[in-house]
Amino acid sequence: MTETITDAGTAQLVLAAVLGIAAVVLLIAWAKWHPFLALITGAGVLGLTAGAAPADTVDSFTKGLGTTAGGVGVLIALGSMVGALLAESGGADGIVNRIVNGVSGAALPWAMAGVAALIGLPLFFEVGVVLLVPIVLLVARRTDVGLLRLGIPALAGLSVLHGLVPPHPGPLVAIESLQADLGLTLMLGLICAIPTVIVAGPIFGNFIANRVPLPVPGLLSPAASPFGSAAGGSSAGTAPAGASSAGADRPAAGPVGGQDFVDRDDIADPVAPGRTVDEQLGPRRDPGFWAAVLTVLLPVALMLARGAAELLLPEGDRVRDILEVIGEPVVALLAGVFVAMWALGHRAGFDRRETNAVLGGALPPIAGILLIVAAGGGFKQVLVDAGVGNVIADAARDANINALLLGFLVAVGIRVATGSATVATITAAGIVAPLATTLDRPEVSLLALAIGAGSLFFSHVNDAGFWMVKEYFGMTVGQTIKTWSIMETIISVVGFACVMLLSLFI
Repeated sequence: MTETITDAGTAQLVLAAVLGIAAVVLLIAWAKWHPFLALITGAGVLGLTAGAAPADTVDSFTKGLGTTAGGVGVLIALGSMVGALLAESGGADGIVNRIVNGVSGAALPWAMAGVAALIGLPLFFEVGVVLLVPIVLLVARRTDVGLLRLGIPALAGLSVLHGLVPPHPGPLVAIESLQADLGLTLMLGLICAIPTVIVAGPIFGNFIANRVPLPVPGLLSPAASPFGSAAGGSSAGTAPAGASSAGADRPAAGPVGGQDFVDRDDIADPVAPGRTVDEQLGPRRDPGFWAAVLTVLLPVALMLARGAAELLLPEGDRVRDILEVIGEPVVALLAGVFVAMWALGHRAGFDRRETNAVLGGALPPIAGILLIVAAGGGFKQVLVDAGVGNVIADAARDANINALLLGFLVAVGIRVATGSATVATITAAGIVAPLATTLDRPEVSLLALAIGAGSLFFSHVNDAGFWMVKEYFGMTVGQTIKTWSIMETIISVVGFACVMLLSLFI
């Protein structure tokens, strides 16, 4: 049992947990505070109510913040760089066009789900949306397949990867908090992602398209985009009037048709003052379909190879030692960045300055998500150090509550209340972390996935993603609930069912 910073009894710790979480929920959902500030304040309420000294609460929060930023933050930054080069070089467009143009008719929804899942590996949800929405709308105009039959599979492919598969922020936070094995979690997450995308994507899309007929809207202009440009923007997003910023666990989207990873008004050629990056970037060459696919899959393949080596090869084996190093998440993603610089940047015609501008421009849009994740790590550490996790773990063991079910339900509750998948993941992981010490390695990975599945449950009006989908697809609030919200719920439930099924066999 972890040494705690307070000697409070069970009742006081439960009260502290309730008040701390309630403070976060109310400040995000009611007071409309940014999650970064809400998490800091909630951690203070939690620590002080638990009877911890203010200095101990601050130390605990700072420790958690630093550990999370050092572990998860670097991975998010590297993943964002790969995604920036994939988007700016035209590599993502090449993947989409090759796959979509190669199929027709009834196969189109399946192709859309597949391409969304593929480009969703390195890209944030909103970045994937703004890349795919124009394709969805154009294909819907040119065929009689229907908007939702194409749009729902695309959204499902992106959302499933965002919630269940590292290196996305939610899964990474859960893995770090629970000390789960990243390679194994990645492997199991991909296994669960396949049936989840199929059920929530093409199958549900075909079902709901007959019940919610939608005309194909025109493309939004940048000014009409519900979130504006991401260049230099906050990850919390800027929802339209009436929308909450609670869904701030994902970076804000740029204009439909492309993600502005580079702050083009601020970055100019020092040799030619006044020329923006748009003017500096000359005619682009297509980097090639397979070059883009290799770049996307390389970090995933390296991390999977590490997980397989740890499962199949004995300790001390030379091959295992090598794979453990190159499959280390930081190394794998760094390798992905290096490959992307050549396979995407160089092959698209970018020179060194242009490639550097794209890589540097990938960082400002994720500043908000990094701060939220780091503050969430601090909140989680106060939960753990106060002893709240031990109380919950003891109660769950006494009541014989399955750890996977507990993690899922806690994440569901926080998600529905705050609209933030990241806040739900962080809070649930902190609460059930002591239970993870009683589980074996595969079960800890499944616990991380159960929390990730719960964090996607029923996106509604307090989630910025809800408003983004509503505006891009030209739906009413009611139509968005019937389509997007139900799709997210299906993803959550099917993903959790897959996790429970896997738990029977491993």
